[in-house]
Amino acid sequence: MTTNGITRRTALIAGAAMPLAAGIGVSRPAMAGGHSAPSNAIQNTFGLGDFQVSTLLAGTRPVEDVQGIFGMNVSADEFAKVSEENFLPTDKAQFFFTPTVVRAGDEVVLFDAGLSAGGTLAALNAAGIEADDITIVVITHMHGDHIGGLSDDSGAVTFPNARYVTGQAEYDHWAAAGNERFDGKVRPLAEKMTFLGDGQDVASGITAVSAFGHTPGHMTYLIESGGEQVLVMADTANHYVWSLAYPEWEVRFDMDKAAAAASRKKVLSMVAADRIPLIGYHMPFPGVGYVEQVTEGRFRYVPATYQLML
Repeated sequence: MTTNGITRRTALIAGAAMPLAAGIGVSRPAMAGGHSAPSNAIQNTFGLGDFQVSTLLAGTRPVEDVQGIFGMNVSADEFAKVSEENFLPTDKAQFFFTPTVVRAGDEVVLFDAGLSAGGTLAALNAAGIEADDITIVVITHMHGDHIGGLSDDSGAVTFPNARYVTGQAEYDHWAAAGNERFDGKVRPLAEKMTFLGDGQDVASGITAVSAFGHTPGHMTYLIESGGEQVLVMADTANHYVWSLAYPEWEVRFDMDKAAAAASRKKVLSMVAADRIPLIGYHMPFPGVGYVEQVTEGRFRYVPATYQLML
């Protein structure tokens, strides 16, 4: 049955989606450009003690040749079986690119700059934040989809009032790598950068937790306020099934695959044991969820719905 071209099923889905969107603080104003950006900028905001945390959908794109990216060390039959059990197609996947911004007292801290300045700025604006408001930019690691938004196509710095924080090991690796994207986006900011190691603080309530392997100095960040915590895990796991649920499955983008798998198991075991929600840069938007340890070395991702809004 249809009414004005709308099926009953479509109407039911739309009706069910509206209260969810309202409950998680999603905003969808028009996006002003950005490479691989969605047609609308989307943000999701929740409170964490005295802090306010927003995840920002700064871009999304489909990819093909999925097992050329995930599960490279397992058979096609095993990959297909796990995918079918999780209602996933094996010929394509959707990538999400989700920076995080934290309002922490006088600091407005952005974790990663996204694919492009335009996409990240549009998502920030959806959260009520301007480029000039950002006081700290934390770079979890220096792959292009995390540093692309540090400047625009003309080379103009996107966040002129910010200082920059990144891992010492990460910076040292890329500084010696002869990488064009690093040389164009990160090196010009070196004088504004501070470097840290495992367990050191970005600001009060924001602590670096090493998770090397995806890149040589890849960092996650534990955010804590008022007894509440969330972990920004960046690219520790790049997919909620093919990487997070099966941490030993190899991922093409992991530079040291054995170290990346070890970091996944360490980080996921920690958040599962302590029941800490996490934010994943490539998790399905809004990128926030919980982790359950199913068996030794096996995990389940549980997307957050309204828990963090209560």
